[in-house]
Amino acid sequence: MIGWNRGHGLEKRYAWLNTHYTDPNGLMYYKGYYHLFYQYNPEAPIWGNIVWGHAVSTDLLRWHYLEPAMKGDHWYDERGVWSGSATLLEDGSPVLLYTGESVNRTQVQNMAIPANKSDPLLLHWIKVPHNPVVVAPPGYNASEFRDPSTAWQGSDGMWRLLVGANTGKRGVIGTALLFKSQDFYQWQFVNRPLHSVAGTGMWECPDFYPVLIEGIEGLEVSSTQGQPVKHVLKISSDDLKHDYYSVGAYNAENDTYEPAIHQLDTGIGLRYDYGKFYASKSFFDPSTNRRILLGWSNESDSIQEDITKGWSSIQSIPRKVWLDSISSTNLLQWPVREVESLRQNQLVKESVNLPPGSVYHLSEVMGSQLDIEVQFLKPNLTQEPIPPELLAQNAACSTSGAAKRGIFGPFGILVLTTPNLEEQTAVFFSFVHSRRNGWKTIVCSDQSRSSMDNDVDITSYGSFLRVYDNEFTLALRILVDHSVVETFAQGGRTVITSRVYPQRAVNDFATIHLFNNSTRLHVMTQSISVWNMESVQLSNFNTATQRH
Repeated sequence: MIGWNRGHGLEKRYAWLNTHYTDPNGLMYYKGYYHLFYQYNPEAPIWGNIVWGHAVSTDLLRWHYLEPAMKGDHWYDERGVWSGSATLLEDGSPVLLYTGESVNRTQVQNMAIPANKSDPLLLHWIKVPHNPVVVAPPGYNASEFRDPSTAWQGSDGMWRLLVGANTGKRGVIGTALLFKSQDFYQWQFVNRPLHSVAGTGMWECPDFYPVLIEGIEGLEVSSTQGQPVKHVLKISSDDLKHDYYSVGAYNAENDTYEPAIHQLDTGIGLRYDYGKFYASKSFFDPSTNRRILLGWSNESDSIQEDITKGWSSIQSIPRKVWLDSISSTNLLQWPVREVESLRQNQLVKESVNLPPGSVYHLSEVMGSQLDIEVQFLKPNLTQEPIPPELLAQNAACSTSGAAKRGIFGPFGILVLTTPNLEEQTAVFFSFVHSRRNGWKTIVCSDQSRSSMDNDVDITSYGSFLRVYDNEFTLALRILVDHSVVETFAQGGRTVITSRVYPQRAVNDFATIHLFNNSTRLHVMTQSISVWNMESVQLSNFNTATQRH
């Protein structure tokens, strides 16, 4: 379920009835089509009966459903066709590697190849006869061994592959196990992981790829020769249900990975997204030289609501990812440029003054599908005296909310808002100060007043935001799509995805406001641009008219 027009909690937009979507799998660009496989329950809007759904697109926005690519029909995947990845071999042939839950409940890694490589839609897949191709090594728990990564090829010609696992007493050490193959069919464990981090628990959906030290272009996973690169190791924490990553150095000679900053190691440091975003997968798009990232955004309402509306879970808007060349230790993420083709009816305002305690209604625009870019002039805090009570403030978004007035924030924007502000989803900045670290900026997405429905998650999500001294604005880009609010702060340094379910602030009854709920700061925007967005519906692909 991906595209524009992703629906709010009361209304089915473009999902199959009675369906459940989770992890994106097997992402690739092949013969003119983007392919999205995904964890899919065709029988109910809850987890279970998992097969590989399949959709294709030519623009990453308008997706067309195909028949499921793989179902559990062998002893090694009878209980579920779980997550995995696509790899393009040297001759351009695609191969799928995926986890199957076997009849005896062990998790094994399997391979499938296209029945017809000349078919750009890749409608039919054949599971190879020697499955499973990878099983849990001795000493590892075969019931926690899953989600093979995209494979990469070293200068020695050997293929490498990661599988998520855990080890240690009670499985507290998260690990990415490394396997090698000469022919891509016979795989051997190298007797050690690529990387492990104590205290992080089971690692799911590992992803490992190079990024240029300078430049925003993406790289194919095996294309690092002669280019100054770093590597990204990302995992999905089964314990915490967040996606963590680190940036570091990959030693191709001995197949080891070392994070650039150990305090920001995988599983304990940076996250792709500080909201509802999990089990993500990236891929290299050779048609545009981009690395593109998608993630699963699960619901924030109740299971009963999902059953009532007949579907649950969506995919995020695809994001381009690249290394932040200023820090060289974190990634930047930004909606793919194709999203801008949906913009309509632009509103531009400059220099909106927001004195303490004020709310400013952007009366010229409304709606549930919006693309918003706003820059606030960064207040000069160095001249402000530091009250003792500020030092004791809790900086967590979950305790500081948009409605709670503070000395130096919050201020930001309200979307999906009723005219009386009864329903509102706030995206805001605030400042905190400590004697040790000085001033810090936080960015939050506050769901606490997003719906009159009492049976929804009202968590406020967010994180600290890196803002450099030579940056004079605080910037937000916000994509609003009915039940989804995706926030990209400061050029994509911090990203937050929220799921919200307004009952009254829908469609033309959804308004937008700027606000400043601080007690001391005078805030001014440099500029704000708002676009209504064209709706994009998903459809079934008429394969009868497609020539293979």
